[in-house]
Amino acid sequence: MKTVFTTGEAAKICKVSQQTIIRCFDSGQLKGFRVPGSRFRRIPRDVLYKFMKDNGIPTDALESGKRKALVVDDDQDLVDLMTDVLESDGRFEVRAVNNGFDAGMMVKEYRPDVIVLDVMLPDINGKEVCQRVRSDSTLDDVKIICISGLVEADKIDELKAAGANDFLQKPFEMETVLQRVCKLLDLSVSADR
Repeated sequence: MKTVFTTGEAAKICKVSQQTIIRCFDSGQLKGFRVPGSRFRRIPRDVLYKFMKDNGIPTDALESGKRKALVVDDDQDLVDLMTDVLESDGRFEVRAVNNGFDAGMMVKEYRPDVIVLDVMLPDINGKEVCQRVRSDSTLDDVKIICISGLVEADKIDELKAAGANDFLQKPFEMETVLQRVCKLLDLSVSADR
């Protein structure tokens, strides 16, 4: 488990900009230390935890150290496969829902780092879910990968215009989902897989 964080890592965990963390550090609100002989700032885990608690920032990302993924699809077999692939990677905590309404509720409560979102849901379509997520500025850092069997280029462009970061056409290899999620979250695709 990581015990010391860079300002960039602390910013990702707190879901704020790196500049915000640097300002808090430089003003003394967030304690830490500078690396001797450089201007790099470092923040110990316990200090970051207290800072998050004091400022009402959810600490679950720090506690588990895992990135949060939300899988939204009405095909339970596909949900199970994607969940297995992400969880077996070891760096993800995964939750899943099977309709757009539950996705909307879960995004606000769970605050995922990434959403793997089926476009064709039984209640509302994925484009609408994208728009709702993007209309909430507290969710700006959430990455969205849309998945669908539809292939019309203009529909893919519409999804990206609505806020999707990436698109995967069904059927796809499960490893591809993991690679795309890692790419969006700036994680290395682990070599031992």
